[in-house]
Amino acid sequence: MNELDRLAADLVAIPSHEDEREAGRLIAEWLAEETTASVRVDDAGNVIARTGDGDRSLALVGHHDVVPPDDAQIAEAADGDEDDTAEYAVERRDGRLYGRGSADMKGAVAAMLLAFRDCEARRASEHRPEADGQPGELILASFAGEEQGGVGARAAIDEGFAPDYAVVGEGSTGYSAPSVTDVAVAHKGRRASTIRASGTSSHASSPEEGENAIYRATDAVDELRAIEPPTVEVAGEELSGSLVATEIDGGTAWNVVPDACEVTVDERTVPGERAPIERVESIPGVGVEIEQDLPPMRCDDDAFAEAVLDAAAEAQDTTPELVTKPHATDAGWLAQAGTTCVVCGPAEPGEAHTADESVSLDVLERCYELYRGVSERWLAE
Repeated sequence: MNELDRLAADLVAIPSHEDEREAGRLIAEWLAEETTASVRVDDAGNVIARTGDGDRSLALVGHHDVVPPDDAQIAEAADGDEDDTAEYAVERRDGRLYGRGSADMKGAVAAMLLAFRDCEARRASEHRPEADGQPGELILASFAGEEQGGVGARAAIDEGFAPDYAVVGEGSTGYSAPSVTDVAVAHKGRRASTIRASGTSSHASSPEEGENAIYRATDAVDELRAIEPPTVEVAGEELSGSLVATEIDGGTAWNVVPDACEVTVDERTVPGERAPIERVESIPGVGVEIEQDLPPMRCDDDAFAEAVLDAAAEAQDTTPELVTKPHATDAGWLAQAGTTCVVCGPAEPGEAHTADESVSLDVLERCYELYRGVSERWLAE
C-alpha cells in the first residue's frame, strides 16, 4: 500500500456526514506535520493551508464532508454492534478503494494533500531567495458542508477567501471516454423553488363557492412546461438547463375544495442564464419562492484551462478533453466570487452517493500527478 492509498483510506474511514471536525482535524494535523505551510481551521470547519507569497494565487480545492452512508458502509463496532459512531467500512479490491466518500471526494483530497506537500518541498529545495520574488501563493482548501449547499465555501468566501485560480477536485473522469480524466470548464447550477398557490375553501358539493388552489397550481405547472430553458455553448458542447416539477402537495379532505397547494421545482441552471420561472406569478393567487440557488460555473480563462489540460495529458496515456459537468460543485460559489475555476478529479459518473461508492487507485495516482503538475507549472511561471 503506497502513501496515497493509505492516506485516502484513513480519510474515508472517518465518519463525516453529520460532523466533519474529526476529518478536518486529520487533514490539519497531516499538513502541520508534513509541510511548513500556514494551516488554519476556521469556525465553519474548513481547513485552509497557504505556502508562498506573491500577487497571484492558485488553490487546490476539495471537501471532507460526505452524504449519509448506506448501512453496508458502516464498519462493525468493537462489540459487534453497528452504530452511527463506528468508522466507515473501507475495502480494497480489484484496484479500487471502496467506502463512503472515496469518490466524493476524500480520494481527491488525499491526492491534493500530497501534491501540495511535494510542491512546497520542491520550492524549498530550489532555495529561491526572497530577492528573486515568489512566483505566487499555493493554497490547499478542504471545505466542510459542500453536501449541504456549499456551507463551508460560502463561509470561507465571506471571510475573504479569494484565490485567483482554483482546481476543484470533483469528478471529471470518464466524460469524454471511459477512464479518461478530463478537465471540466463549466457545470450546471441548481435552483430549487416552491410554487405556492392560494385559493378559497368551500364544500366540494359547491365548488363554485370556492377558488380551487390545486387548479391554480396546475395552471402554474402548465406555464412552467411552456418555458424553454436556456442553452449555452461551452467547449464545443451545448449545456442545456431544465425545469422539472418534482412534488405536489395540496388539499385536506376528499370533500373540501383546497385553499392551498404547493409544487416543488428542480431547475438546472447554466452559466449566465436563468429560466423566467417568475412567469407563473401572472396567475392569480400564485407566487414563487426560491429555496436554494447553487450557482453554475464557467471558466473565464482559456489559457488556464489549457494549462490544466496539458497537465492532465502528461499524467495519463490517453488524451483528455475539455468537458462540461451536469452537477453543481463548490466551483460555482468560487466562480461567482471571482475565482477562475476548472473541475478535475478522479470520480466517475454514477459513483458518488451510491451504496458501493469507490474510486480507482490508479486514477487517484494519476490525479496526484495532475495536481502536482498544475501546481509546479504555476510555481515555475
